Amino acid sequence: MNQLDRRQFLKAASAAGLSGLSGLALADKAEDKKLILPDDSLNGVLGKPHIPAKAKRMIYLFQSGGPSQMELFDYKPMLNKMHGKEIPSEVRGDTKLTTMTAQQTSLPLVKSVFDFKQHGESGAWVSELLPHTAKVADDLCFVKSVQTDAINHDPAATFILTGFPIAGRPSLGAWLSYGLGSNNNNLPPFIVLLTNQNKGQPIFARLWGNGFLPSIHQGVRFRAGKDPVLFVNNPKGLSRYDRREMLSYLTKLHGIQHAKTMDDEIHSRIAQYEMAQRMQTSVPDVNDFSDEPDWVFDMYGPDSRIPGTFAANCLLARRLAERNVKFTQLFHRGWDHHSGLPGGIKQMCRETDQASAALVADLKQRGLLDDTLVVWGGEFGRTSYCQGKFTEKAYGRDHHPNAFTMWMAGGGVKAGHTHGETDDFAYNVTKDPVHIHDLHATIMHLMGVDHEKLTFKYQGRRFRLTDVHGKIVKGILA
Repeated sequence: MNQLDRRQFLKAASAAGLSGLSGLALADKAEDKKLILPDDSLNGVLGKPHIPAKAKRMIYLFQSGGPSQMELFDYKPMLNKMHGKEIPSEVRGDTKLTTMTAQQTSLPLVKSVFDFKQHGESGAWVSELLPHTAKVADDLCFVKSVQTDAINHDPAATFILTGFPIAGRPSLGAWLSYGLGSNNNNLPPFIVLLTNQNKGQPIFARLWGNGFLPSIHQGVRFRAGKDPVLFVNNPKGLSRYDRREMLSYLTKLHGIQHAKTMDDEIHSRIAQYEMAQRMQTSVPDVNDFSDEPDWVFDMYGPDSRIPGTFAANCLLARRLAERNVKFTQLFHRGWDHHSGLPGGIKQMCRETDQASAALVADLKQRGLLDDTLVVWGGEFGRTSYCQGKFTEKAYGRDHHPNAFTMWMAGGGVKAGHTHGETDDFAYNVTKDPVHIHDLHATIMHLMGVDHEKLTFKYQGRRFRLTDVHGKIVKGILA
């Protein structure tokens, strides 16, 4: 006879309806080709949002490497006047530097070689590098005062995507999946898209991981090609009926195992098996662009016809939004310009500008932008001083966590608005700072979640995305 210790007994007693009875329900319903999932994957642990949600779904366009704010959005005429002169000591202050510039005997300021103009009724400053983004400036909310704690890529990317600079915490998408569940039972609530053949800083799966949350909440990566999700299709010789029968018996076995161990991860495993089978039809449908007219491809740019490009992924993100996928995360690498910045950033903008703007415009024309939150940005910004050899046109910029720019659109944020300011050198925030914890708190608020109340108990402590920090940035709320 199996012996239960006190903790297992109490857990079994409190979850009797969830484990024992639902385990039987799983087995009984298997014959109906549909299972009742024994977890919170549909409605999330909250059941319903804490507050009325402005955004029902989110698309995060993550620009890995750290885009330079001075070349894109944060226009600074003072850099033109002081081009080649040392950054003033009172501006630099005691800011820590990376090992790449800490040993430089000179830190000369360097102007952007690109022109800026004001656009739309909002008068937003946008670089000539982003002509398409400029056209949708009145739909965007520019946040020019974002700050982070990390100065190197891995901890900075980990911080902005998980709320903590050390690996192991759940990602933003995993938290939203855990709290709010899914809007579509046939697709994962959290989907990840990476630009193919794009060089830059490494992108690790833990950036869309579930951390200590149940594994059903980790992001599912969609790849370009015939098999977007690995191991979803049936192996050769296994029919759909055989797959269904296998899942039915697996469900019974997992139910028996859960009754013995009280391991809730077993429920996540069953739910993942079920999702995989439903994805056999839903994934090919969402990845089939044959129903998209030519004018849509023209809108996103010629790369949108090539699977795995950033443009194609933006179009796919819109299709996922139409199907109510809760959180879609795009990764585009290549923004790390320590040298040769003018040529490098020009290439990055060619690859991303049109599609990013098209996504916003496309969502808007389909009536989806009002309740879809779109976020664009990297893990930090760049320095206003030059890294390496100073030349007139071939310069580089180092990492800069003190102040950088991101933009947001739709989903309850102010359109045609600029929030926050930096000094004349784009080096320090002078008005309305927005820390990463504040950014996360605001995103959660827009999605209907009180960031202080969505917690998970792990190793004796209750964790949350914003740890013990974070304030909602009310200035960007519509």
